[in-house]
Amino acid sequence: MSGSRKILRGVAAAAVLATALAACSSQGGAANQGGNGGGGAGTPPAGQTYTIAMITHEQEGDTFWDKIRAGAEDAASQLGIELKYSNNQQGPEQATLVQNAIDSQVDGIAVTLSSADAVIPVAKKAADAKIPVVAFNQGFDDYEKAGAKMYFGSDELLAGQTVGERITADGGTKTLCVIQAQGSVALETRCAGVKSTFANTENLQVNGADLPSVQATLQSKLTQDPSITHIVTLGAPIALAALQAKESGTSQAKIVTFDLNQDAAKAIKDGKIMFSIDQQPYVQGYMAVTSLWLNLSNGNDLGGGKPVLTGPSIVDQTNIDQILPYTANNKR
Repeated sequence: MSGSRKILRGVAAAAVLATALAACSSQGGAANQGGNGGGGAGTPPAGQTYTIAMITHEQEGDTFWDKIRAGAEDAASQLGIELKYSNNQQGPEQATLVQNAIDSQVDGIAVTLSSADAVIPVAKKAADAKIPVVAFNQGFDDYEKAGAKMYFGSDELLAGQTVGERITADGGTKTLCVIQAQGSVALETRCAGVKSTFANTENLQVNGADLPSVQATLQSKLTQDPSITHIVTLGAPIALAALQAKESGTSQAKIVTFDLNQDAAKAIKDGKIMFSIDQQPYVQGYMAVTSLWLNLSNGNDLGGGKPVLTGPSIVDQTNIDQILPYTANNKR
């Protein structure tokens, strides 16, 4: 099946969720009791307050995760869910957080599968214990192994291929693909996708938790290799560090990024970043929580056993004016 058909399928599933949510939210109800995020306007029809654990591999300081949480918290608030959010970038520690959620007898679990080998066995344990699990953000190829009912996120290989195709059309000669978290399967897959459609792509590992170091490393690389025509970063903060590195030297390399924050969106509007591949993290957080609520409260399993794609969605100067206002409150 082509990438465009996959995305259309994901959009259709998103429409089902949005329609169901609108119908449920209109019923009103008492305020939710407690929770780490969530709480607010609506409760499920039967008056049941569900507790959902969201467990991610969030890297400290990465604004991407603010959007994931905003979407999850908005869904929790509207549906009367107690949302318990926790994170750890290391696979074994993230697996422990999943086990903690099982031990605390949560009603549902939404989890990222960045460290699949460590997290999948524990997620499967939850599913076997009849705790519904959905995967999101990372785990496109692995979510069924975890016993997850659904996956919300991007096809990372397709997203990378899309970048490579656009760089080819732009007349690029050499691309640097910057990976900010060592061992992340999704990030490696993005760069592999770029390389599959733009062969002269070199990967560069950096520490995304140390942005001054990222800037220094990139500045040194650009000075060392003036043949680089395009820099592909895999997160908005890294794109901004790349922009600073470029402006500190003489490189004319164009910057492409995955994901958005407000500063990156402004840089796209100003022509300083060529475009972004947006996987719409707000939607991922929102739909992960909402799908669990629909399953718990109404027995729904959405997507027909197929992943629901939230990207790749291209953001460039042709559509940035529409999107930019929503970056201020972590919606995009």
